[in-house]
Amino acid sequence: MKQGQYSVPAAAILSNWCEDPWTNGVQIDLREDMEKLAVRTRNTLYEITIIEGPTGEILIRGGHYFPELTPARLAGATQGGSFCKMRGIYVGFRMELTVQGRRFVTTPVESIEIVP
Repeated sequence: MKQGQYSVPAAAILSNWCEDPWTNGVQIDLREDMEKLAVRTRNTLYEITIIEGPTGEILIRGGHYFPELTPARLAGATQGGSFCKMRGIYVGFRMELTVQGRRFVTTPVESIEIVP
């Protein structure tokens, strides 16, 4: 890379973001309330129960920060920058959550499963 050039992830380019078909994940605002998801990130397996999808209200359990079911709000899928796919959970993206006014960003999502 030449001096003055920067490497930017493809998902961080607005035109790529807008044109993405978004087929590798779920929109919780389109799922049923009380539906459960198992979301595996690079470091943690999270259990998520959708309380109210359109508002992002969930219960989350998993990892160091959420050892017990914890009320949270899912902002959506992000690369850690300023773009956020609201209410989405997508493979390759991080989940951005708010718990008691505190923001959490997970490691990248590796898999999503709807729990029967």
